[in-house]
Amino acid sequence: MAKSVNRVTLMGHLGRDPQLKHTGSGTAVANFTLATNDRYKDKDGNWQERTEWHNITCWARLAEIASEYLKKGRAVYVEGSLRTQSWDDKQSGQKRYQTYISATDLVLLGGDRSEGGSGSSCESGIDQSFSGDESDFVSAGAGEDPFPF
Repeated sequence: MAKSVNRVTLMGHLGRDPQLKHTGSGTAVANFTLATNDRYKDKDGNWQERTEWHNITCWARLAEIASEYLKKGRAVYVEGSLRTQSWDDKQSGQKRYQTYISATDLVLLGGDRSEGGSGSSCESGIDQSFSGDESDFVSAGAGEDPFPF
């Protein structure tokens, strides 16, 4: 079998404070959005900027760290892998899908945008990955959509 890789590396700013919840089995889960920016020249040669939004999910101790130290606007480096969750929409009955990054490592960078990116870096010090059943995440929202982003 050929080797495959599912690896995501992002560096950006938090779009909102992490939301910390717990699965039915007590595992901590934190969700937040991360904005990354890209600059490019349009067909007229003018510089344009676009923002891409990413849904990030942290598990176990990393979720607790994210909830404690990350705030809206904070610069952060995230490593993880792509995951897709599906569920049945309770209102329409349709199958819905959400792709997100399951974070395995965070590095806290310089601070929020108002601080101008200065300051010291702080690594989480934990290279963990949640090996449990990610479907437990659905129970973290107590009947809500698992990704209320």
